[in-house]
Amino acid sequence: MSWIITKYALTAAIIVLISEIAKRTEKIGALIGALPMVAVLAMVWMYLEHQPAERIASYAAYTFWYVLPTLPMFLAFPQLLPRIGFWGALLSSAVITLACYVLLALAVRRFGIELL
Repeated sequence: MSWIITKYALTAAIIVLISEIAKRTEKIGALIGALPMVAVLAMVWMYLEHQPAERIASYAAYTFWYVLPTLPMFLAFPQLLPRIGFWGALLSSAVITLACYVLLALAVRRFGIELL
């Protein structure tokens, strides 16, 4: 049980740290937030919990494919924010991301990659 609490505490602390840094300087906050810390932490947790190397490698490969459709959100959100407000921009960006996920999944299926 203490292992799970440690994982939660460390993961939460990183997210809080990023948001605190972003309040002071959005560029540095964004840079740190853009680093694949969540994915790296997940791989570390998997390794420390003795998951097979194949599973960790598969996780890393799927992470690559799932990052791609999130990128348009980071272009759409700043454009939508002044027009429709924070919640509208966030919801619209989420819908855009979902649409991009579906389109990417359909596109890579032709190459034998199953994302959905």
